[in-house]
Amino acid sequence: MSPSTDRDSARARQALLLGLIGVVIFGGTLPATRVAVQELDPIFVAAGRSVLAALLAAVALAWARSQPPRRREWPRLAMFAACSIVAFPLLMTIAMRYAPASHGAVVLAVMPLLTAMAGVLVAGERPSLGFWACGVAGTGAAFAYAILSGAGSGDVQWADLLLAAAALAGSMAYALGGELARRIGGWEVISWALLFASPLMLALVLIAAPINWGASPAAWTGFLYVSVFSQFLGFFAWNKGLAMGGIAHISQMQLLQPFVSLLAAWTLLGEHIGWLEIAFALLVVALVALGWRMRVSRPANE
Repeated sequence: MSPSTDRDSARARQALLLGLIGVVIFGGTLPATRVAVQELDPIFVAAGRSVLAALLAAVALAWARSQPPRRREWPRLAMFAACSIVAFPLLMTIAMRYAPASHGAVVLAVMPLLTAMAGVLVAGERPSLGFWACGVAGTGAAFAYAILSGAGSGDVQWADLLLAAAALAGSMAYALGGELARRIGGWEVISWALLFASPLMLALVLIAAPINWGASPAAWTGFLYVSVFSQFLGFFAWNKGLAMGGIAHISQMQLLQPFVSLLAAWTLLGEHIGWLEIAFALLVVALVALGWRMRVSRPANE
C-alpha cells in the first residue's frame, strides 16, 4: 500500500470518527430539548441556547486570536447561521412541545439523505441515481411513519410539519457548514455564525415569555446540554468530519442518530418505544445505509 493510500485511509477513518462524535452529541438534542420545554418557554430555549453558545464562541475566538472570515465567505456563513442557529432550533424546539422525542427521532431520520442532497447544491457533489432512489424511499418511509403515528392527533400532525421544515433547514445547515469548514475551519464556522446571529437571538430571548427561573434542575440541565453541546461543541467534530470525508458520505453517519435519540428518550424520559418506532427507524436506516454504498462523485479539486 502506497504512502498516499495510507494517508487517504487514515483521513477517511478520522473523518468517520469525527462524524460519529458529532452524531452521538446531536443524538441527545431531541430528548434534552423535550426535557427543557416541559418547564421552559420554547422560544427561550431555542434562542437562549444560541446566546449562551455565542458567549462560548466569543471566548474561543478571542483565545485563538482567530481572524474574521473573508468578505466573500459571509453570504454563505449568513445562510448557515439562518439554518443552523435560527430555523432549525426554533422549529425543532416548538415541535418538542407537541410530540415525544422518540417520534421526532424517527421523522428526522431522513436528514442524512437530505444533507447529501443539499451537498449537491452547496458543494457540487454528484450522487448516483441509486443514491437518489434511496433518498426518495427513505423520505417516503419517514412520511408514512408520521401519518401512521400521528393519525387522529392534531398536535402530532402539527409537530410533523415543524419537524419536516426543521429537517430541511438542518440538512442545508450541515451541507453549508461542511463546505465552509474546508476553508474556514470546523469550529470557526459555528463560532462566527453564532456571533453573527447573536443580536437576533438575544432579541428573541428578551421578548420571549418570562423566564421560569424556578424550573427544575432537569429542565436547566437539558437547556445547558442543547446550548453547550448541540449548538456549539457538536459542530466542532461534525463540520470537520464533513469537510474531510465529503458531505454525502459522512452525512450518512447520521443513520445512527435515531437510535441514539430513541435510547436517550427511553432512558431519560421514560418514553414508550413501540414496534412502530423501531420498525420505521430500522427501515429508514437500512435505506440510508444502502444509499451510503452508492457512488458519489466529488469535485476534482478536492
